[in-house]
Amino acid sequence: MSTAAAPARSGAVLADLLPAARHRYAVDTALVVGGAALTGIAAQIAVPVPGSPVPVTGQTFAALLIGTALGARRGFLSLALYTLVGMAGMPWFSEGTSGPGGASFGYVLGMLLAATVVGGLARRGGDRSVLRTAGTMAVGSLVIYAVGVPYLALSTGMSMSAAVAAGLVPFLIGDALKAALAMGALPASWKLAGRRG
Repeated sequence: MSTAAAPARSGAVLADLLPAARHRYAVDTALVVGGAALTGIAAQIAVPVPGSPVPVTGQTFAALLIGTALGARRGFLSLALYTLVGMAGMPWFSEGTSGPGGASFGYVLGMLLAATVVGGLARRGGDRSVLRTAGTMAVGSLVIYAVGVPYLALSTGMSMSAAVAAGLVPFLIGDALKAALAMGALPASWKLAGRRG
């Protein structure tokens, strides 16, 4: 077996391909902080949804990509940093909000878990092909909704069916588009890394 196949080794995520033999801690720290910042920036891409207190944002896409590219541990740390700094007052949750609570805070907590889950799936090759990436993104989105929708219902006093109608159904088409982007980008990144390795 040649060393040229090393970038595609099992158990690796895209971030593991970065050269950092002597500076792994510094690289990991930069990746975690950069992932948190990217999520905060993506959260500002927000489109209000009529009849829903939750906007369509870029942060879910960022969180899933970060988890997949960085792996479970770094993905969790990145989204934990994003969550904690936002709770402390940094206005980088959707639409420039901050602090705990609010109707959409459950989605932030869901993204934290989803980044961890998709990172674990990526370590098992969940981002190497179009179909696997589709499955990984679907699982990540499910995790986000499994936390976000019940939180929405509790925080607003909506019934669960009303929370599903306001906090899940309007977002399915956007999630499919985000998954399609990931399905093109992630496997293509692995192919490019394989050629360079």
